[in-house]
Amino acid sequence: MIHVADTNNLSQLAIHKVGNAGQEEPLILSPSNLNLDDETVANLLLNYFIQPFVKNAEYFHFTHDADIELNEIYKYCSLIFDDKDQFHEQSIHIAKHLYKSSTHPKIKGGELYIVYFDNCQVDGEEMEAVGIFKSETKDTYLKVFLQQDNYGVNYDDGININKLDKGCLVFNTKRDEGYKVSIVDSISKQNEAIYWKDAFLQVQRLEDSYHQTETAVTMCKEFIQNHLPNQYEMNKADQIDLLNKSAAYFKENEQFEMDEFAQNVFGHEDAVASFRSYKEQFQKDFRLDVPDEFDISAPAVKRNQKDFKSVLKLDKNFHVYIHGDRDKIERGYDELTNMQYYKLYFESES
Repeated sequence: MIHVADTNNLSQLAIHKVGNAGQEEPLILSPSNLNLDDETVANLLLNYFIQPFVKNAEYFHFTHDADIELNEIYKYCSLIFDDKDQFHEQSIHIAKHLYKSSTHPKIKGGELYIVYFDNCQVDGEEMEAVGIFKSETKDTYLKVFLQQDNYGVNYDDGININKLDKGCLVFNTKRDEGYKVSIVDSISKQNEAIYWKDAFLQVQRLEDSYHQTETAVTMCKEFIQNHLPNQYEMNKADQIDLLNKSAAYFKENEQFEMDEFAQNVFGHEDAVASFRSYKEQFQKDFRLDVPDEFDISAPAVKRNQKDFKSVLKLDKNFHVYIHGDRDKIERGYDELTNMQYYKLYFESES
């Protein structure tokens, strides 16, 4: 959980205009910090910057192939943490670095906000943070106003304070490991958005319990849905039963233990051995590390619960939601109609 409760903790703010360098759009640098004298504006900005991060439990860290000190954003943030008087100078360097990274033809120009937070609460700990935020999308707003004895309507373009396009919070902790970093990118699925995380920030996900849980959930889903059916005769109801057992394990346990999970979910020794073998191949194929034991992250389980789908789709006529007892559903074939069927057993309906 990330939280900044007081606008007094938003101690410094610089705004620069960063265009698309590839399109020869300008880079406009402000000569000084912005004075936040209006408390209403300060509160609106604080909500705009922080709200998208509140429920973000996924963290990254700065990286570099040769030396972490050569990562530009890591270096500029370190100089700010060492000396707050360098804030504005380093905010200019950050803006210039973003400008050099903005060469893809679809990257939109926009305002870049660099913020220094005196006190930011992260997962129960209080620390300093540097925020880097970019607004790219402009919305059109109607203005209704009273003009003499009648109303008039006009419009203007502005920033939607409920939608942050891109953001990054760098927390002053784990400096030797590349800091603890949280990221927001509202258009991250588009190719041109890769520049924010990879070219500009150069970050990788932290190998923490969140990442380990998320990776394990993906691995288990892939094994049940794609690998097991190639080895054993399984129908969709059997797969859903295994997905339900997997979901229950992640929800009910605080720690993942590979052997315990495999025995609880798959039971049969051949399937357990197949899962162990698949885990090794999964790690090699995706260059990921899935420890045999790790703490289960509840936020990661909640975010990825959609992976454990319990819906059995039958043609275009029926969706059957299977939440438990696999023994109460039977599959068969009817020779008269030349169709397959499921038989459901229940005590009451509602």
